[in-house]
Amino acid sequence: MANHVSSLKRSRQTVAKTEVNRANRTRVRGSLRLMREALVKGDVAAAQTQFRATVSALDKSVQKGVLHKNTVSRYKSRLNARLKTLALSGASAKKA
Repeated sequence: MANHVSSLKRSRQTVAKTEVNRANRTRVRGSLRLMREALVKGDVAAAQTQFRATVSALDKSVQKGVLHKNTVSRYKSRLNARLKTLALSGASAKKA
């Protein structure tokens, strides 16, 4: 355990910040999970709605320093590609 006053304070700050980061990370992971589930179900409207919520959560995670901006960019790009594929397959199924 820390002995100096400044070390004790830093320890308290670390505990508080860890809780905040954990909450932010949990929110992002949950949003990603819901997005992937919507994609698997094949519901285009639900997937598009969840995509907007997921992108918002990802962008907030960058602002808060939980994830790196390039990582978030990669996530958004891959999710958008999957969403477009789903939308196109749904549109072609309706025409047939």
